[in-house]
Amino acid sequence: MFPFKAALNASTLFPFELNVLEQVRAAAKAGYEGIELWVRDIEAYLREGGTTGGLREALAESGIVLANAIAFFKWADRDEAVREEGFAQAEREMRMLAEIGCQAVAAPPFGEVANVPLSEMARHFARLSALGREIGIDVYLEFWGRASTLSRLDEAITVQRESGVAGAKLLVDPFHMYTGGSSIEDLRRVAGSGIGIFHVNDYPAVLPRETITDADRVFPGEGVAPSAALARQLYDSGYRGFLSLELFIADFGSMTAEDVAAKGIADLKTAYQVEA
Repeated sequence: MFPFKAALNASTLFPFELNVLEQVRAAAKAGYEGIELWVRDIEAYLREGGTTGGLREALAESGIVLANAIAFFKWADRDEAVREEGFAQAEREMRMLAEIGCQAVAAPPFGEVANVPLSEMARHFARLSALGREIGIDVYLEFWGRASTLSRLDEAITVQRESGVAGAKLLVDPFHMYTGGSSIEDLRRVAGSGIGIFHVNDYPAVLPRETITDADRVFPGEGVAPSAALARQLYDSGYRGFLSLELFIADFGSMTAEDVAAKGIADLKTAYQVEA
């Protein structure tokens, strides 16, 4: 059985240069229940004459949920002035996302975060979460496998706990677990209620963990990621939320955007099957 909800991260369709309305339509046609849009694409749509109301209406008509937005503001930067600019950017973007009906926004360790103590990062995350609550947007704490701080799931768990934010949620990604050295054992420490969204991808065995890049990600089931074990642990933790396909493949050959979206949801649901 597939006990989760399927979402599509718009990065998967980047080679086709679709606007956000086209991304939404492609995801909906393939049968995804949710989508993750990138703030940069939403802003491009608005610059070209689109409106937040128009995008919200398109999502509603497609029957698809804007489950999360991918943003890059420097909420945890070591430089206070840069960090304050990051919070100002975060407020602008979250207010825009709230108008669209977006449920959440990702908060990765973007910026200069080397030597930022996890305790300080936790305070910054608490402030960011409070701003999100005021606006009506959840903030999902994301770790990056190659970040100088917040590169591992255990570090994210520490920030989550020390922030004191009630109901704080993580964005978990197998690729970042792999590159940062996190394990299934780490994931067992996270209750399903503590996960906001789970990215889905795979990676080949032929490339060293130290040098593999985002562009080397492959469809679920085509690599060596422990997808079945991840699915089992998510299920056992009580998680029933979105699994969102996030790839950065630069060239799909003769495949169309519709082909990629259809293959993606089929592979996702196969790789993350759980035995009852």
